[in-house]
Amino acid sequence: MRIARFSIDGNVAFGVVEGEPSGQDGPVIDIIKGHPFADFERSGQKIPLSKVRLLPPVLPNKVVAIGRNYRAHAAELGSEVPDVPVTFFKPSTSVTGPGDPVVYPSFSSEVHYEAELAVVIGRMCREVPRERVKDVILGYTCANDITARDVQRREDQWARAKGFDTSCPLGPWVETDIDLTRAADLGIMCTVNGEQRQLGRTSEMVRPVEDLIVHITEAMTLLPGDVVLTGTPAGVGPLSVGDEVAVTIEGIGTLTNKVIKRG
Repeated sequence: MRIARFSIDGNVAFGVVEGEPSGQDGPVIDIIKGHPFADFERSGQKIPLSKVRLLPPVLPNKVVAIGRNYRAHAAELGSEVPDVPVTFFKPSTSVTGPGDPVVYPSFSSEVHYEAELAVVIGRMCREVPRERVKDVILGYTCANDITARDVQRREDQWARAKGFDTSCPLGPWVETDIDLTRAADLGIMCTVNGEQRQLGRTSEMVRPVEDLIVHITEAMTLLPGDVVLTGTPAGVGPLSVGDEVAVTIEGIGTLTNKVIKRG
């Protein structure tokens, strides 16, 4: 199912998205009782999706991201694939939702898009064995690991380059009906102003989702709602103020954001 977080009339709730945009009446959202990290019931109270504002599907305590997990992307940056996953954090304040603006940071002149599959954690977990990874995943969503590339080049730590406000768009919802086998071969596409810039598949990952979760949880506890970014395919490139960037992942949906100048 597709679980969305949304606001309407000043209230925030979770709901299950039903229907497709091509349907006669368009999709609706069935408000759920409770939250998606435990057993919940559908209320039966349905609202047209067009009447709500979609928010980031989760508010993570932390976003754990993986760098250079696609060989072609590592090559285009002039880097080798590392012996162990390159792991870094994006703070919770970097998270923004579908349709929300990405604010071009004042300290950079080269901001890039990076389309990624995001894993949403469903339960508290640590030291997860490979065979249990499936049990700790709520589902998957689209992500854009927006990066100040010039800052990344000149600063050893990536905190500013990848952690600035609005640098982690997530959405439009969490798709829970994707298992690990399917997640291992999903199409990923990024467009800028409707022009295709990235096209790849998760089967091109150096390390699959299972390996990433095992590696991360050897060191730290993941909490419900935490997000793991799995790396980006080749084709990253610059964004300009006014650009509309969209990440589409097969079986999940499309995450769209517009780049604006800081006011």
